[in-house]
Amino acid sequence: MWGIIPSAGIGSRIQPLAFSKELLPVGSRRNGATERPCAVSEYLVERMIIAGADKLCFVISPGKSDILEYFGDHYADATTAYVVQPKAAGLCDALFRAAPLIAEDEAVLVGLPDTIWFPADGLAALPADRLSFLLFPVDHPEFFDAVRVGEGGQVLEIQVKQPDPSSHWVWGAFRMPGRIFHELKRLWLKPERQDEYVGTLINAWLASGGNAWASKSGSAYVDIGTLHGYRAAIRLLSEMAQVEDLRPSRANVHLGGPIGRTAVASKLSGAAAE
Repeated sequence: MWGIIPSAGIGSRIQPLAFSKELLPVGSRRNGATERPCAVSEYLVERMIIAGADKLCFVISPGKSDILEYFGDHYADATTAYVVQPKAAGLCDALFRAAPLIAEDEAVLVGLPDTIWFPADGLAALPADRLSFLLFPVDHPEFFDAVRVGEGGQVLEIQVKQPDPSSHWVWGAFRMPGRIFHELKRLWLKPERQDEYVGTLINAWLASGGNAWASKSGSAYVDIGTLHGYRAAIRLLSEMAQVEDLRPSRANVHLGGPIGRTAVASKLSGAAAE
């Protein structure tokens, strides 16, 4: 199973940094007796591995060799690969840079490396035989891609950064079979498309007869792309540690119980949007 990690963005909202935003330290972890800072992208990597990913593809820009140096050729039991997005051209372009690596019979996970979310096993709960989104409740969905869901969990529409979306549930990660990944790429390559955002491409996919499903099982979601979001991420990890009676350095790998997830969601679910 592949995990695609689009990491080519410049992180303009949180500059200046002397390194890639995906390596921004948020919280800490222990390696044996040694405690070290934890890069924000490690949270997504771990969640992908929990869901079964054994191969990770980082999509980086030409100037982001520090990500390659940080993760090297593997992380835990997952091997790592790197492809280059020559210039900023949107999320869809970044994702499909990984297409030559992915076979149609392989599963694909996609997430954003500058976010932290719970529960950590959320991706593992998504069905493997379809395009499915992991949704999170936020207070300001207009800053994200809000997802309108019908009965049975079927995705009806993705409202891309709309000023007044009808849903407060936004997607934070998604899963699909490799064959659907390649079908989406073929749709994106049509002359009239070349979408920048995943949401507009999925809307076209739905209009053409495709199907997608969503799970409202996410509880807390923080985007660390701003200083406010960075502070919210620190609070989120601290809150998880307090609720679950864990050290902060362990919060990033704990799956979280239902009481803890509810408490964190009620306090912090919308903080990333501000």
